This record gives sequence, structure tokens and C-alpha cells, in this order.
Amino acid sequence: QVQVKESGGGLVQAGGSLRLSCNVSGLTFEDYAMAWFRRAPGKEREGVSCISRNDDYTSYANSVKGRFTISRDFTKNTLHLQMNGLTPEDTAMYYCAADRTLGDYCLTSSAVYLYWGQGTQVTVSS
Repeated sequence: QVQVKESGGGLVQAGGSLRLSCNVSGLTFEDYAMAWFRRAPGKEREGVSCISRNDDYTSYANSVKGRFTISRDFTKNTLHLQMNGLTPEDTAMYYCAADRTLGDYCLTSSAVYLYWGQGTQVTVSS
């Protein structure tokens, strides 16, 4: 059974850092592109970052570029999102997603992702 579980969210002051983790089981991790999405109250779900199945390609939303770093650990079947320089605009529920139909790239479009976690809340205070 496929399981996707996010962790690492919490409350942090503006300018601080958090590292989100996404532990995946029940699938062959290296066959899946992975992505982080977020949804803030009153806003549409936003693609934050993605990473290709072979770890050769990454993409970031303009709003987080230069502050966030996505990575994957193949030995632990875990996806990470290092978030630095957090601002209140980063406050949202963050979701991890996986898809195996993508090849040598990834997309930050939620429609292509099959498996989703329940989310972890990130709150940034000013």
C-alpha cells in the first residue's frame, strides 16, 4: 500500500528556517517524480517545487526561488524541502506528491500527480 507522509511543519518567525520531509513507502521511489505543493487560506493550490525521478532536474516557483531547496534521499525514500528566509506569505498547508508518468523532468502542476500526503502546516509569524 502506498503511503506518503509529510512532517517537519510548525511555527517559525519570519526570517527563520524549516525543513520539511516526506517519507514514501509502497512504491519504487526512483521511478517517481516528486513535488511539493501548498495551499494558503483563500488561495489556489500552488506548486512550490518539484524534482525529477533521477534527481537531474528541479523546478521552483518564482516566489520561493533562491530560498527553498528540494532534494531527495534515495537510501531513505524521503523527499525534503529546505525552506530558508521564511515570510508570512509562506504560511500554508504543504503537501507532498508523487507521479511515475513523468520522464526526465517534473512539473508543478497538481493534475499530473497520483499520490498525495495529508499535508503539514507551516505558519510563519511576523
